[in-house]
Amino acid sequence: MLVQIYEIGSPEEGRAVAALGVDHVGILVGNGAFPREHAPAKARAIFAALPPRTKRVALSLSAEIEDIARAIEATGPDIVHIGAAAERFGPEQSREAKRRYPGVKLMRSIPVTGESSIAFAKAHEGIADFLLLDSHAPGDAQIGALGRTHDWRLSRRIVETVAIPAILAGGLGPDNVAAAIRAVGPAGVDSKTKTDRVGAHAKDLEKVRAFVAWAKAEHSY
Repeated sequence: MLVQIYEIGSPEEGRAVAALGVDHVGILVGNGAFPREHAPAKARAIFAALPPRTKRVALSLSAEIEDIARAIEATGPDIVHIGAAAERFGPEQSREAKRRYPGVKLMRSIPVTGESSIAFAKAHEGIADFLLLDSHAPGDAQIGALGRTHDWRLSRRIVETVAIPAILAGGLGPDNVAAAIRAVGPAGVDSKTKTDRVGAHAKDLEKVRAFVAWAKAEHSY
């Protein structure tokens, strides 16, 4: 079971969560258009502090392919995660990003909101290396960052019908990750809000430790 943790804010925090068994360490990268974005130079420094076994994930919320290109070139991630809303960045734009950077794995956020979610996920077969199944509020420019769950039955249908490894996100924490894995059967799980410190956008390492333990234990049954 892959465990992915967002949003890492410093080299020290990155090393700490990696030591707890986190597989994918994610950083929101950009030019300040969205809250909490880190400049590429800071993201690069955090990535440099991670051990080789830990995958470096650069999240871009931009719908501009050139912004995504700059994020990749400036940070050198293992995985680029595209989080723009579906109507702002479609499968063809994803295909173009993959064409430009074939050596970088591509993760595409999928807004789990209804039947159209399955079609959007299916359209990324042969393009994306991972799907990130997340909650979404219609009208938001980005997918996710809501701290709430969605209909896991719909996420399970995506897992069962789309031939791309899926990471489940959306309001997951130590309290519900085991139930989420049983309900959906994903390749991995993701946490941001519910592994943050209360009132801050920094990680609570005890919450991260518990999240990893529950996720890995559930997968071993």
